[in-house]
Amino acid sequence: MLATCCICLLAFINCWDVKWSTFVQDFFTYAKLLALAIIIGTGFYQLATGHTEYFTFENSETDITKIALSFYSGLFAYNGWNYLNFIIEELKDPVRNLPLAIYISVTVVTFVYVFANVAFYTTLSPAEVLASEAVAVTFANKLYGAFAWTIPVFVAMSTFGAVNGILLTSSRLFYAGAMEGQMPEILTMIQVSRMTPTPAVLVIALLSLLYLTSSNIFALINYVGFATWLSIGLAVFCVPYLRWKQPTLDRPIRVSLIFPIIYILGTLFITIVPMIASPVETGVGVLIIFTGVPVYFLFIAWKNKPRAIAKTIDAVTVLLQKLLVVVRADDGKSKP
Repeated sequence: MLATCCICLLAFINCWDVKWSTFVQDFFTYAKLLALAIIIGTGFYQLATGHTEYFTFENSETDITKIALSFYSGLFAYNGWNYLNFIIEELKDPVRNLPLAIYISVTVVTFVYVFANVAFYTTLSPAEVLASEAVAVTFANKLYGAFAWTIPVFVAMSTFGAVNGILLTSSRLFYAGAMEGQMPEILTMIQVSRMTPTPAVLVIALLSLLYLTSSNIFALINYVGFATWLSIGLAVFCVPYLRWKQPTLDRPIRVSLIFPIIYILGTLFITIVPMIASPVETGVGVLIIFTGVPVYFLFIAWKNKPRAIAKTIDAVTVLLQKLLVVVRADDGKSKP
């Protein structure tokens, strides 16, 4: 129920005002970094006082299939690096600022998360980490005494900010796809007075609510993780492919091919190996991807629809336009 309320509130904020959603994102990101700075500082103190007994490779997992599956949970924390690409239209000087933002954010996130994990293992054993539902909270309960309650608050704020970030950026992905004629027309529309991609935000919110039907967070991460990394891997594959097939294309942002090649190899590892270790969960991930096929077929690929079906789709689109007070972006004053 709490998660449902959180998603609905953030959906409203993202529909109402882009400035509100960016303020929420900034505020809760700073809160997350503050909490992590406190944890890292505590970890450095623990290291300085000799708490290194849990830094050992004893009883390490050697099963390659389990290691591959574990990447889904680990990489889940780093997944935000690619969301900047979704809002490139709203960036100032994207040719300069997009690569700069990615370089800085990936470096900072890697530094912060690695040292946060180092801090955890100064106090918690591997068994305690695995058994904990929220490692930062368990860490705080052991060390912060009367102030331990602050970390659960920060964890909740971090989660709230992460949900807002997904609504803010992924809705732009749906909007951009629709503008390219790859998704239903209603997703090309923006709210006439708020100038936000309201239909796209609501679709993301509805999908998020649908995911709440699963109570197993680790299974859900595996479902979505497989679909996410497979999709991103295929997108990255296009970089060397297009370099080969269309070498004369204008490329304002150009990267060395070594990076996409390394990424593709990593994607192959974390998508193919889990098919052996957990065929059911990866199968669900494939089904999640294929749920888009009938939508694409019905709204986009099927050009010669029977008149009754075409009229029904048009009528539903017009009804949603009236309910949400939205128009196509090229009919409005500006893009979201």
